[in-house]
Amino acid sequence: MKLEANQEKSVKMKQGSAQEQTLDERFVYKDDDVIDKAFDWKQFTRLFSYMKPYARQMLPLVSVMMILGTITKLTVPYLTSMAIDKAIAPKSGNPSLTLLYTLTAAVIVLYLIQWIAGVYRIKYTNVIGQRVIYDLRSDLFRHIQKLSFNFFDKRPAGSVLVRVTNDINSLQDLFTNGVVNLMIDSVQLIGIMVILLLINWKLGLAVMITVPVMFFVSTKLRQKIRIAWQDVRMKNSRINSHLNESIQGIRVTQAYTQEQENMNYFDAMNMDSRKSWNKASAMNQAFGPIIEITGGFGTMILFWFGAYLIQTGDLTVGFLVAFSTYVSNFWDPINRLGQMYNQLLVAMASSERIFEYLDEQPAVQDQPGATPLPKIQGDIQFNKVVFEYEKGRAALKGIDLDVKAGQSIALVGHTGSGKSTIINLIGRFYDIKSGRITIDGRDTRDVTLQSLREQIGIVLQDTFIFSGTIRDNIRFGRLDATDQEVEDAAKAVDAHDFISKLPGGYETEVEERGSALSMGQRQLLSFARALLANPRILILDEATASIDTETEIKIQEALKILLQGRTSFIVAHRLSTIRHADKIVVLDHGEIKEEGTHAELTARDGIYNGLIEAQFRFL
Repeated sequence: MKLEANQEKSVKMKQGSAQEQTLDERFVYKDDDVIDKAFDWKQFTRLFSYMKPYARQMLPLVSVMMILGTITKLTVPYLTSMAIDKAIAPKSGNPSLTLLYTLTAAVIVLYLIQWIAGVYRIKYTNVIGQRVIYDLRSDLFRHIQKLSFNFFDKRPAGSVLVRVTNDINSLQDLFTNGVVNLMIDSVQLIGIMVILLLINWKLGLAVMITVPVMFFVSTKLRQKIRIAWQDVRMKNSRINSHLNESIQGIRVTQAYTQEQENMNYFDAMNMDSRKSWNKASAMNQAFGPIIEITGGFGTMILFWFGAYLIQTGDLTVGFLVAFSTYVSNFWDPINRLGQMYNQLLVAMASSERIFEYLDEQPAVQDQPGATPLPKIQGDIQFNKVVFEYEKGRAALKGIDLDVKAGQSIALVGHTGSGKSTIINLIGRFYDIKSGRITIDGRDTRDVTLQSLREQIGIVLQDTFIFSGTIRDNIRFGRLDATDQEVEDAAKAVDAHDFISKLPGGYETEVEERGSALSMGQRQLLSFARALLANPRILILDEATASIDTETEIKIQEALKILLQGRTSFIVAHRLSTIRHADKIVVLDHGEIKEEGTHAELTARDGIYNGLIEAQFRFL
């Protein structure tokens, strides 16, 4: 995060009414756009296909518990009507305490059965739901691991993070409770409708006349609710993206004393998110009053028409009480189904974002018929290679480069000249527009990515240290390496001495990104990790930029031995580190301008000589 960016935020924060528009303009990413389209039943089916593997195992038991609980619940009002009409106020005028006690005991037993069935149903549905969430999250993470660099170039880390965490978490209720509750309420609703019509079809139809009105009104809210919840997810994604950026750039923020500007901007985004949530939540809550108002009219019809039927002898008091209970139970599942639909809209908003990533195809992937790359010697050729990060803007313009196995090649040039692009293309992290890149005569597009990258080791300037031990971080280069091999790799790059002085030695726990280690120490670990992998091609991208001169001298001596027999590419602005390279390639605006050894290039009055003079001028 640059100072200018923070200052721009500060200016925009003072624009008052334009603040929300500014937030949208600054934090709209292509993948965060609200997806405004009709309810996608194919996607709905795809989402619930994750339940299939477990439905066969547990669905029979869950179904039994569900049906058992529904039957007991629907039986209780009928027994209540019998208690009133047969035991408490029979037509004969002789109450029966024995029958009343029997019916009471039956009701208690039914409630007990209903409780046991509910306990086991919840237990097994939770198991199914958590397994489905596990599978979905695993699939998404695996897929993200396969996506190409250009996917991550266009998306902030926070936007990707929110898909794997928040969006998937929002599906938990749907899978653990929602699906089964939907089935229960549907069965219960059908059962009640049948019972009401059997008790008295006239009264049943009169009560249910309000249902179509309720569905008509509630349908009008569906589209707006779905879009509102998509907007909530989008705003949360933006918060995560900004939060990730702020944490990563906290040192720069504090160095330029921009904390207050950052807090103001975050508060604005937070407020924007809160407004979106309140809007979506308000739409959700609109279902409740609709159900209550409709239910109120239904109750008025029930007692008005029910009283009339009692007077005409078409209905007994007991059945009116039972009818009242059934009607009450009738509105409850309708209310829950309305809430379930809202929950489903929230889930679909998240699933659209999840499946958007799952449907994203890697820009770079194995071509049909690709074969594993056998152990290579290390001959590399670039033949008229043209590459574009963005269409119409060539980063490399017809590069021709011939590298023999075992040679060390230094790439130099001004920032943006194409050095890092070349090394990214060797590992086929991007696909070229035209031309050909071959390793030992085989086009890199004709071999599998895994077999290609397994034989390439890369050490970057911005080294990444994972949470775990020092030994684990080095062993990341080759997971089957022995402890002795790990230590030998560390000794080879002169990392063993500082590791031995740590409190736990190689078992010392380091935090994410290795914040407890110096930049030089992290780079030494990265060297050890790459060398442990024993690659045939070794790429050093500004790998010694943050190492002090004394340590650099030791590493240069180690590299003379370790680079023997390997093809190596060295990107460095510190030209003293590449003077012993077999060939130095000078790049300028995506083109090779000069090639040769250090001695050959310094003998010319060219770009390389100018770079050396400029570097010494500032020493």
